[in-house]
Amino acid sequence: MTRLLHFVSLLLLGLLAGFFYAYSNSVMWGLDDTAPAAAVEAMQGVNRVVRNPLFAVSFFGAPVAATVAAAFLWRRDGAGAGLAAVLALAFCLASVGITAVVNVPMNEALAGIDPATADLPAVWADYSERWTFWNHVRFAAALAAFALTALLALRPAR
Repeated sequence: MTRLLHFVSLLLLGLLAGFFYAYSNSVMWGLDDTAPAAAVEAMQGVNRVVRNPLFAVSFFGAPVAATVAAAFLWRRDGAGAGLAAVLALAFCLASVGITAVVNVPMNEALAGIDPATADLPAVWADYSERWTFWNHVRFAAALAAFALTALLALRPAR
């Protein structure tokens, strides 16, 4: 059971890290390479559809699976593996927390922008710079969670 939970946690953390990774190395660069009006419109569209069941499974499932896997690992393998799993969970929670505290409020503010009256070059420049910085941070946290979980998965079974 512990190995299955660990595997599910690894998969969900991989999806989460991969999602943030795609924004860090292509999506935001592509939007920055377009006209600000098109970038704002595209990001508003993405933000409208990203809250969907498929994304919810990885976004909300990763911390749940990491929590359960950490508890089972601690119980089965002791403090060494348990602490590594708890650290992975902390990184996962950091990525989700950054999303909730920084990226989502920025997305909601961008949703309220009226393209007809806003200075779109200024709006996009400010949004993109801050949003991308925090996306890099949450990607790094999600990647650290994934890497720790992967290292734990590579250990020989007890």
